[in-house]
Amino acid sequence: MESSHTSALQSKHARLDTQLRDEMSRPSPDAATIQALKKQKLRIKEELAAQ
Repeated sequence: MESSHTSALQSKHARLDTQLRDEMSRPSPDAATIQALKKQKLRIKEELAAQ
């Protein structure tokens, strides 16, 4: 059970990383979106580290 949760978190972290890269590569990146994505990634990273 825990390993499936870990893989789900890793997968979500990778998706957020892709979204973040896409947003940052836009001609006019939205700073609020970038900040929100970074916060979500950090929460997931902290949760993974706590396991």
